[in-house]
Amino acid sequence: MDVNIRGKNVGITDRFENYVESKTEKVAGLLPRAQSFEVKVSRQSDRSPQHGDLVEITLIGPGPVIRAESAGGDKYSAFDIAYGRVLERIRRVKDKRKDRRGRGRVSLGDAAANDFGSVDITPAPLEVLESVATGSVPVQGQEGGDEQYSPVVIRSKEFPAEHLCVEDAVDRMELVGHDFFLFVESGTGRPSVVYRRKGWNYGVISLSEE
Repeated sequence: MDVNIRGKNVGITDRFENYVESKTEKVAGLLPRAQSFEVKVSRQSDRSPQHGDLVEITLIGPGPVIRAESAGGDKYSAFDIAYGRVLERIRRVKDKRKDRRGRGRVSLGDAAANDFGSVDITPAPLEVLESVATGSVPVQGQEGGDEQYSPVVIRSKEFPAEHLCVEDAVDRMELVGHDFFLFVESGTGRPSVVYRRKGWNYGVISLSEE
């Protein structure tokens, strides 16, 4: 596994490189086929003791990418926190895969027919679906009417669509550490999103033209 370390507005010493490389042995043991362990260190403008350096870790394949980041008083403490999150995400996904071993994949249609009981997720409330369908969510800078100040800031990003089943989408969400994950459900072809609820509970929203 290749180890790549980059610094932005901060120097990368041999001591820090050796420290990072010593930590990657555990990652290689958990994911022996991992190809690259990338670390980006940047100096933040806020030089408070809690937020001096920011460390971003990206673990690359094969398979889905695993990411984590953390800020700390220095690059060592920030790295340790981000590194711990990477290990936790690897273990959680591996544990879930062991629990599902021997069970078949569940399509979104089959999960909905059984009220999502077989995949431990809960459909979004009706009012959430209606607000998304009708576009009633407020957007800053919306045309029409007098312009008013709004604290809401919406940024847009675009990613390639991935065709996945619900359980694989949940795995991807866990690996990147996000609270939601957009995908195209492989059984129905519908744009969908899984999101995190409490504990190991998840929700799913899908779009239908009907």
